[in-house]
Amino acid sequence: MLQKVQLAPMSGSEAVAKSVIQSNVDFVSAYPITPQTIIVERISDLVGEGGTKTTFVNVESEHSAISACVGASLAGARSFTATSSQGLALMHEVLYLTSGLRVPLVMAVANRALSAPINIHGDHSDMMGSRDSGWIQYYVENGQEAYDWVMQAFKIAEDDRVMLPFTVNMDGYVITHSVEPISLIDQELVDKFVPPRAAKTRLDANNPMTFGTLTLPDYYTEFKRQQEEAMRNTPAVFDEVTSEFSKLIGRGYKQLVPFELEGAKVIVVSLGSASGTIRYVARGLRKQGLPVGTLRIGLFRPFPTKQFAKLVENADVIVILERAMSPGSRVGPLASEIVNSLYDSPSKPRILDYIAGLGGRDLAPETIEKLFRNGLDAASKPSGLEMDFLGVRE
Repeated sequence: MLQKVQLAPMSGSEAVAKSVIQSNVDFVSAYPITPQTIIVERISDLVGEGGTKTTFVNVESEHSAISACVGASLAGARSFTATSSQGLALMHEVLYLTSGLRVPLVMAVANRALSAPINIHGDHSDMMGSRDSGWIQYYVENGQEAYDWVMQAFKIAEDDRVMLPFTVNMDGYVITHSVEPISLIDQELVDKFVPPRAAKTRLDANNPMTFGTLTLPDYYTEFKRQQEEAMRNTPAVFDEVTSEFSKLIGRGYKQLVPFELEGAKVIVVSLGSASGTIRYVARGLRKQGLPVGTLRIGLFRPFPTKQFAKLVENADVIVILERAMSPGSRVGPLASEIVNSLYDSPSKPRILDYIAGLGGRDLAPETIEKLFRNGLDAASKPSGLEMDFLGVRE
């Protein structure tokens, strides 16, 4: 390992800003929205201090921010933006345009509940509402991961086999505003890992090219199939990039993060910051001799279907912590991926899908323990699928 440890106390937002500047980003455009605002404020500060090639452009809305980033990226610039909640919803039209144009920009999403009623706290409603927009999606657990994933996201997104936009999802307040010691990477190593972008195709007045042309029924499907092929290429590129990062820096990342799965009959599945609390509770229950484990989903899009099915093949019950809703569906968005993953599995575990932690409601260890206890109680029941709310006030 070549990396020298440099610890600095930072919030998750400040860590993302630092990583953006270190990652040789050429262009940033964003509009402030709680709890994302600190990310772009800090980027603006760092740009203002000088010593970076990054250009920061103020615009009048989130829709304009991502549109500006798309234009800059098509011109060959490495581009970044950040948003949250209603800001992401306002971007929705351009999210599809970004992936359809194969623009490899990176966006940090400070995950926050969608209105109404208005709520400024964290859940996964915003990104889950855009889950089918063609973006790669990774959910981090803490500020250190947010820092590390900005630079890894650029390397994956810009790979010729991928060329798709990438969201780094971080729970609002719990990650964006919490301060922790961040292990910073030497700039020399960052430059080695993610050197300045050299776009092979770009807008160039001396070599005219067309991007986003009108495509009629005779070829539209072919374009969309290429997007799907790129998404299917992503897991292999993900593994290559994370392996290189681990060798160079010493911190490793996986698509799925298992904990105490050996002998586990009840497995709690989660995304994001709650995963640490879930592991803490699982560790205590294992000491009591209870057969429980946890599985954190890091890479949500593309979903690691086969890996997931393999890891949970011996479980009797899968309990899902769902921090978003899919109104009118039998289960939430995370559970729908899990059910799909188990379609070809010879074993059919019982699945309990719990909606919890909406609007930033606390997910205390006592609440998490209920997930495990409910799963243990259901272990003797036949396979089936249930969805319910956890901790709702009557």
